[in-house]
Amino acid sequence: MNLSPRRSLRALAIAVAALGLALPASHAFADDAQYPQAAAAPVVSVGPQYDTTHVYVSNADIDAFVDSFLATFGGKASPRAVFTVTPTPSKTASQYVQTPVGMLSVFAFQTPVPYPFGNERTGYLVTDIDKALRAARAAGADIVTESFDDPIGKDAIIQWPGGLTMQLYWHTKAPSYAPLEYVPDNRVYVSKYEANNFIKRFVRFSHGKVVSDNRHADGAEIGKNGETIRRVRLQSGFGGMLVFVTDGKLPYPYGRETTGYDVPDLDATLAKAQAAGVKVLVAPAQNVEGRTAMVEFPGGYVAEIHQRVK
Repeated sequence: MNLSPRRSLRALAIAVAALGLALPASHAFADDAQYPQAAAAPVVSVGPQYDTTHVYVSNADIDAFVDSFLATFGGKASPRAVFTVTPTPSKTASQYVQTPVGMLSVFAFQTPVPYPFGNERTGYLVTDIDKALRAARAAGADIVTESFDDPIGKDAIIQWPGGLTMQLYWHTKAPSYAPLEYVPDNRVYVSKYEANNFIKRFVRFSHGKVVSDNRHADGAEIGKNGETIRRVRLQSGFGGMLVFVTDGKLPYPYGRETTGYDVPDLDATLAKAQAAGVKVLVAPAQNVEGRTAMVEFPGGYVAEIHQRVK
């Protein structure tokens, strides 16, 4: 049966609404004609063991930070070296930190940090940087920094509706890392005005799925006691993402963390962390998936650590 364009659009909107992804009128497929569907876009993810949280610390704090992170989670750090990792002149001490619960890219700049670096929160390894950028653009992301060469490959900075900024990267020589024992969450805070728009477009780019969408979740999980929030869990080849939809009125330190680390024993992990000089900012508490705490590492890096009920 052939449908008119208007009836086709309405049918598509109804189908998406049934999946819990209905969009506000201002974003309701107004520009979808220029975006290919996810099925037609390439899969560019490689695996969550290649996702890196970007951490910027001072030169004075980098040793204490790396040592405390390894003492907390285990793993190893790459040799440290001074590179230019931006498309404009700069110098930074740079180091990878690999742990069973996630990887970091640590930067201690020795020069002022060029814009927009420092705003990106994560780096996602992709199979092809050009295909990944076309797929991101097709899904509705802005390309903040066009593809550029780094010492071992290529990088670009993109931004999603709602303000989430991330790096996509590609290595000239493909790395090979063992799967993570526990996959961390990319923790994202967005407003109600851009939440549906962001979720739809990121799911399209990542070929992901909405695992859960609770529009009346307990706000105590992010310090908003007595309030409800929307809590959305996404899953894709890039790993897990936990989206909190809020009014932006967040008590410290919520919203400052970019990553939530899944561990087998929260109490034992926190004991290791404290012995290594890590501050516990929010004591362990129950949430819908288990128990959660907030910590701050030397150098100011804030993270969430959780133990899920199996």
